Amino acid sequence: SKDPNRQVGACLVSQNGVILGIGYNGFPRGCSDDKLPWAKKSRNGDPLETKYPYVCHAEVNAILNTNHASAAGQKLYVTMFPCNECAKIIIQSGVSEVIYFVEKRLENSDKSYVASHKLLSMAGVKASFHPLY
Repeated sequence: SKDPNRQVGACLVSQNGVILGIGYNGFPRGCSDDKLPWAKKSRNGDPLETKYPYVCHAEVNAILNTNHASAAGQKLYVTMFPCNECAKIIIQSGVSEVIYFVEKRLENSDKSYVASHKLLSMAGVKASFHPLY
C-alpha cells in the first residue's frame, strides 16, 4: 500500500493453500495516487480532502482480484481486523474464515469494529487472531 499511515494487505487463499487473490489499501483502478489525498485529517475539516471517501480496502481488493475464482469457503488473511464495510463484503462473498494479525480492540471508540465482530459472528465466519510477535 502507498498509504503512509496504514499499510494493510490481504490474501485470499483456497482450502488447499493456493493463493487466489491479493490486495492492499489503495485508490480504485484508474485513479491516480498523485491526484487524491492520503491525509487522515483535513486542514479545513473537509472530508473530501482525506483518503477515506476514496480508498478501497485490502480485503475488498483481494476478493475482487481473484481472476473469477470463488471466494466461497476460502480463507482471507489480512493485516488488521476488518472494518464493518469489509465484513459485509467478506460475508456476502462467502469467505469462511478471516485470519488477522493486528487486533482492533472492541472497546475502541470506532464502533465499526464492534459491528464487524458482531456481523462476522452472526454469519458464522470464523475470525482468528494470530499476533505477529
